[in-house]
Amino acid sequence: MNDNEFVFEQDIPLIDTTPANQNGSARSAASLSVVVPAYNEAGNIRAFLDRLLPCLDRTRAACEIIFVDDGSADKTPVCVAEQCALDARIKLIRLSRNFGKEAALNAGLSHAVGDLVIQIDVDLQHPPETIDAMIKEWSLGADIVYAKRNSRQDESWMRRFLARSFYRVFGLICDVKLMEGAGDFILLDRKVVDALMQLPERGRFTKGLYAWVGFRRKAVPFDVAPRAHGQSGWPLLKLARFAMDAMTAFGSLPLKVWTYIGLLLAFASTLYGAVIFVQKLAFGIDVPGYASLMVAVCFLSGVQLLGLGIMGEYVSRIFAEVKQRPMFLVQERIGFDQRPYMPQTPLQMPPSVVAPSKAPSRGLDTFVS
Repeated sequence: MNDNEFVFEQDIPLIDTTPANQNGSARSAASLSVVVPAYNEAGNIRAFLDRLLPCLDRTRAACEIIFVDDGSADKTPVCVAEQCALDARIKLIRLSRNFGKEAALNAGLSHAVGDLVIQIDVDLQHPPETIDAMIKEWSLGADIVYAKRNSRQDESWMRRFLARSFYRVFGLICDVKLMEGAGDFILLDRKVVDALMQLPERGRFTKGLYAWVGFRRKAVPFDVAPRAHGQSGWPLLKLARFAMDAMTAFGSLPLKVWTYIGLLLAFASTLYGAVIFVQKLAFGIDVPGYASLMVAVCFLSGVQLLGLGIMGEYVSRIFAEVKQRPMFLVQERIGFDQRPYMPQTPLQMPPSVVAPSKAPSRGLDTFVS
């Protein structure tokens, strides 16, 4: 057997899920899974592994690295497959097309079998060396460890302004509180992954779900490095769409507020009508009608269209959920020789469809997504 082969024996004991054992010692993990979403990242694969592998070797735990290719148009799957042939710890999931980063992360989580699961980007903006500090916080009792960026000075003023605005608006209208500066670079305890895998929604905002599930949380600061190769796949328009999806996923206030807006407009129009009536009846003042009428019509039309648009966002989410389509489809798996992780009591959901593959299979052709 290859010394680097990733093996999970059935008799590995469950880890202690309390902050510390009764004798006060820190808890430890038998296995570690690293989930790496990748989209057109062929130029970063080798450099990323050169920095990640030494960090994992220091943990002295059984490790697996799961790359999730999200329908890349370059040689990303080829580069990862080459590394799979060199190191049995490295595995590849190829999705049938580009489903988006949220789906890719969920695909990786559904296959990860480690006591700990770490999500990290392949572009080296998330320094793998931060993993040591994250594992230390977990060993002291944290179930979720965020890697929190120290600053956003590497971004344009527009992105910084939009990011701050998003966190403020999200905090006002949504039921969960996000940790500002924390992204997808995160460590999850197995019981947190268990909880996430039982959530049935398909239109996911994972940062919100991490906050919603609760558990003990800690943050580890880090400095964002420049991208090693390529360009960001998140232009401003895509970020705006992502922000709208996030707020409609966790907040109902945009729907409820229209009741109060309607009452306010009704009160204002009644008051204005009373003023016109008094002016005409008591003072004989004629109020010009055309201009004020056009302003009122245009204003009310804009308010109505805005309200319909917001309601349409919620209806579109409902429409997507009731179709019950899987979050992702798997085209190929390389390096897997065992079943993907399945929660002990999963909800009844339609399975994802996995296309036939020549790659080694875990022996399970469908899995929850």
